[in-house]
Amino acid sequence: MLDMPSRPVRITDAGPFRPKVPAPLTQPLGLFAFLKKVRENPIATWMDAHFEEFVVAGETAMGRVTVVSDPALVRYLLVERAANYRKDDLQKRVLAPGLGDGLLTAEGDAWRLQRRTLAPIFSARHVAGFVAQMDAAGARLGRRLARRDGATVDVALEMTRATLDVLERTIFTQGLPGDPDALGRAITRLLESIGPIDPLDVFGFPAFVPRIGRLRARPALRFFAEVVDTLLDQRKAALARGEAPHDLMTLLLAAQDPETGRGLSDIEVKANIVTFIAAGHETTANALTWALYCLSQDEAARARVEAEADGAAGPDGALQLDRLPFTKAVMEETMRLFPPVPFLSRQALREDRIGRVKIPRNSTVIIAPWVMHRHRKLWDEPDAFIPERFLGERRDGIERFAYLPFGAGPRVCIGQSFSVQEATLVLAQVARAVRLTLPADHPPVTPLHRVTLRPKEGLRMMAQRRV
Repeated sequence: MLDMPSRPVRITDAGPFRPKVPAPLTQPLGLFAFLKKVRENPIATWMDAHFEEFVVAGETAMGRVTVVSDPALVRYLLVERAANYRKDDLQKRVLAPGLGDGLLTAEGDAWRLQRRTLAPIFSARHVAGFVAQMDAAGARLGRRLARRDGATVDVALEMTRATLDVLERTIFTQGLPGDPDALGRAITRLLESIGPIDPLDVFGFPAFVPRIGRLRARPALRFFAEVVDTLLDQRKAALARGEAPHDLMTLLLAAQDPETGRGLSDIEVKANIVTFIAAGHETTANALTWALYCLSQDEAARARVEAEADGAAGPDGALQLDRLPFTKAVMEETMRLFPPVPFLSRQALREDRIGRVKIPRNSTVIIAPWVMHRHRKLWDEPDAFIPERFLGERRDGIERFAYLPFGAGPRVCIGQSFSVQEATLVLAQVARAVRLTLPADHPPVTPLHRVTLRPKEGLRMMAQRRV
């Protein structure tokens, strides 16, 4: 069993904070009840057995489904036998209308070309070069929140603004067209529209059959298309004049497959721009929102983050990333409890077997970070917020394939280092500037699964200036 010290590192009179989440089901749902529940909130459909057993297989509305939580078997599926498991049709039907055939949704040769082409853009060297821009975006957010001293702020909106600010400082340094808040609202509308799983997708109805969610998503998709077209036209014009900034947008247009020398087509570039804006920004904004919520409920952890952030500033006032280990641990623990992608699903191209369990050809295999990160055989106090588990020897004791906030294997999230670095710096800057507390009359803060995880009722918090 992982992460099982002799006693908790940090404890309060009430014990560690345990966020409120949907309780696992003790009895299976009937077909129509399941379809209703999975559309409302997929994370509310997990059974108690999923958090107790490493492999749970059975027939469902989606056919034969095998849920795997054993880290060794996850490694087998995502690394050793990755070629036998592609993204399943349900995932593609849900995501492709919004994100196109970018890195997140492409398959086969198209995916391999994009991955090889884009990997150097997110290399450790490039990402490390963005510390100053990310820190500046966090400092700007801190100043904005400090001016709201004594007021109630929409934390999710503020984190959206901050992560879009990071995108403008790193990927789109000539700016995003129009109002950033309008872009943030469009992203939210898009994910809320395509996020609910439609029974037509579950049963594999053809794409031309209208889905309510896709109809609702059309205005956001049109808005995105206009934004991306404008970005692409502006950058091509700047490149033609020799005036393009050396940012990720330029690198994306100039990138070439190291094996073939081929660059990305305009369609592929557009799809990846949408992916970076929608999926990349959204996951980090949500992680920051959840981190601030958890810190508001854990005074000891909040005080430690504040002290660390106060002491991490260099002579020029900028934060030094290597002096923020606990703040990073808070982000890692937050993404354990609220993983950016709650589940990964794959379709078996050929029959396979894991232990005594047969994986039929074309059946679905699910690897769910939401389940694995709360699995009772993998974690000590799995439902508790304990950032210390990501420090020192305890961090070293966490098995690689037990913690999957960004997936694993060939399709591991290409932007994981970018996201963690960004979130750590922004969280520290917020902690330097203000203390955020949850009003007594706030509705229960519970996670809603809409592609990513967000607070169901939003997150309103009171800001108190610290500096």
